[in-house]
Amino acid sequence: MAAERGLPGLEAQRRQVEGEGPAQPGLERPLRAGEKWYLLENHWYKQWKAYVESGNQNSSSFPGRINNAELFEDLESYRLKDRLVEHEEYVLVPEEVWNKLVSWYGTEHDQPAIERKVVDLPSMQKVEVYLVELYLCQHNDMDNFVISQFSRMDVIDTVLKEARRQFCIPAEDETRLWVKNSDGSCERLRNLQTTVLDACLSSGQVVIMETRSKDGTWPSSRPHIMKNSIEEEELYRGQPGVCGLTNLGNTCFMNSALQCLSNVPPLTEYFLNNCYLDELNFSNPLGMKGEIAEAYADLIKQQWSGHHRSIVPRMFKTKVGHFASQFLGYQQHDSQELLSFLLDGLHEDLNRIKKKEYIELKDAAGRPDEEVAEEAWRNHKRRNNSIIVDIFHGLFKSTLVCPECGKVSVTFDPFCYLSAPLPVSKDRVMEVFFVSMDPSKKPEQHRLIVPKAGKVLDLCLALSKHTEVPAERMMVADVFSHRFYKIYQMEESLSCILDRDDIFIYEVSVSLLEDPSTADAVVLPVYLREHAQGRDYSDTYYGVVLFGHPLLVSVPRDQLSWEAIYQLLLHQEEEEEEEETAAEGSNSQEPSLEAKENALDTPVREEGAGVEGKPSPKPSPHRHSHSPQTPSSSPSPPTRQKLLFTLHHVNSNGTSDRMASQDEAQPYLAMDWDSDMKKRYYNEAEAEGYVKHDCMGYMLKKNPVKLQECIELFTTVETLEEENPWYCPTCKKHQLATKKLDLWSLPEILIIHLKRFSYTKFSREKLDTLVEFPIHADTEYSAKRLCAPLRCAS
Repeated sequence: MAAERGLPGLEAQRRQVEGEGPAQPGLERPLRAGEKWYLLENHWYKQWKAYVESGNQNSSSFPGRINNAELFEDLESYRLKDRLVEHEEYVLVPEEVWNKLVSWYGTEHDQPAIERKVVDLPSMQKVEVYLVELYLCQHNDMDNFVISQFSRMDVIDTVLKEARRQFCIPAEDETRLWVKNSDGSCERLRNLQTTVLDACLSSGQVVIMETRSKDGTWPSSRPHIMKNSIEEEELYRGQPGVCGLTNLGNTCFMNSALQCLSNVPPLTEYFLNNCYLDELNFSNPLGMKGEIAEAYADLIKQQWSGHHRSIVPRMFKTKVGHFASQFLGYQQHDSQELLSFLLDGLHEDLNRIKKKEYIELKDAAGRPDEEVAEEAWRNHKRRNNSIIVDIFHGLFKSTLVCPECGKVSVTFDPFCYLSAPLPVSKDRVMEVFFVSMDPSKKPEQHRLIVPKAGKVLDLCLALSKHTEVPAERMMVADVFSHRFYKIYQMEESLSCILDRDDIFIYEVSVSLLEDPSTADAVVLPVYLREHAQGRDYSDTYYGVVLFGHPLLVSVPRDQLSWEAIYQLLLHQEEEEEEEETAAEGSNSQEPSLEAKENALDTPVREEGAGVEGKPSPKPSPHRHSHSPQTPSSSPSPPTRQKLLFTLHHVNSNGTSDRMASQDEAQPYLAMDWDSDMKKRYYNEAEAEGYVKHDCMGYMLKKNPVKLQECIELFTTVETLEEENPWYCPTCKKHQLATKKLDLWSLPEILIIHLKRFSYTKFSREKLDTLVEFPIHADTEYSAKRLCAPLRCAS
């Protein structure tokens, strides 16, 4: 019978099935992960073995067709019986043996082959006889499910394809999978290329397939939205891409960057066409497990669905904040910072390089630029290869020259965006108040143009042109909270004066070019204080409170006594509203002269000093001079008449009295006013008055700059700073080399970042210069003018 069927000889069959040495492997050979093995009913196998061992091809022990019926629960579902035991109810044979047996004997009633795979478990390899049974259902109908079996070596994409087949999902619809855990929570199966084994899926688990809505959203991402609202949006039809982004609270920085990126055609098409699904990199340690790419894809699909007038990018912002904590909350941020993070995140999430190799950089060594640039780009692509690189990356050419030996180093570095500086004006506008020695003149507010890198002397020289007062007869002070925060020296840099500071420039009788020890006069800082008796003194110092603006008073050296200073201050202040004051004084009573604690003949010391410890908030700018009112009939206090004010030595803050014997680099005085006297003779409205000089109407004209100028400034030769020197391989030491950057090759889409902040050691200035940029490619700003020659980075 066997001869009639054309079967090999019995011994040949035995050798091919059971194997005889390594040259003819059979069912006893070792397992190999991923290969196919088949279940064979043990009774049939034993009969076949007896048949071939009989040596008689016409033996009645001929096994007949392969029949695995005893291994199935029924012959309709062909579901394998539970708890089958190997070598008792079945044997396992490799694929090549199964195929030979089927070709020799056939199968009974077209029974399906029981194919199983070898899985590589943590401690062993084995044939998985029993597959993983998963309950598949749809997100919108989780009560109805189908049971499907999968090998532990099947990838999740196989599960997704089976679910799409079972539920007849159209090819154009996008789907994703969730697995339901025992606690009822659901978890995304993000990586479609991971295996069922690595995804820890087990029999009996529910796998939910979700289909993206027509408006680009996932049903699971907006469970709070009513069904009729969803249907309304899906029915709305607008122009795809013309879609607003709702401000979540100071998120305009994010929305503006997203709108710009959304309108980059090749990137948006890449996501709309689902090209990103095959390139998600879940193993990149520099990436975000594909989550940023998926969040951005969701956003783009909603914007370009044509079903939204506007969308709320809350899910995207939450995802960004999860991976970049600086964007948590609702504070303002820099748009470029967000764009930089997003491009870098998308690149790493979509990097086609799964394992980055180490690449040793080579020196140019005199080779042609073209050769070195091509090598640099090739090396970059060996570690970084994504849609972001394809669209946004280009090459800089960096040239360093050693100032000592002339060594030239040329390198080519990839870039994603061009940070172009703005031409910074060398001038600065400063507003000051000028206080004349003439008490009849009110303080004047001036707007001055000075060198940005200038000194305090330059500020005085500029003011001198307006006032005709020599610069050497001016003293510059920062006034804050009724006291001198600092009195500047002429050689100090203007960079330490902030725009928010209130700067007063006083005319003095002493030339600063003179030796202070031999000058005819001394300049004394004088504070105004009020006795606040009967008040809440929590904000005062020992019952006195500062008011008005402090003075810098020029006192002749031969008048350094309390009596002389008192008379000097009294005469200096009696100019304002003489008639009204005289009338007031004639009607006033004349109380007896009060004894003064400080001796009037105590000399006053000279020299200058600053004040430290100034709080940060800026006070009101209306602080100029005081205008006390004194009786014109009495230029000096008559005998037995109460003093208008008393004089005291005070510390530099004016907060406490000092004894005349206490040594201090610069003496400070205080005019202490009794509350009644201040109310009667001090005109606060007049004291706050000032006039504006004609120069206040002038503005420093800022001409707009062209984008080309910014790019040319970017490519200007510069000398490295001391904090960032270059190590010269020839000199064997760090050098302040000259550096020049050039644009060697431009990407398809060039991002230009305008650096609008100018930094110094003391301040940060935002530049509001208008930059004119092209909106058409055929203008004078075409890419060919940016740098010659330019090449495509490909």
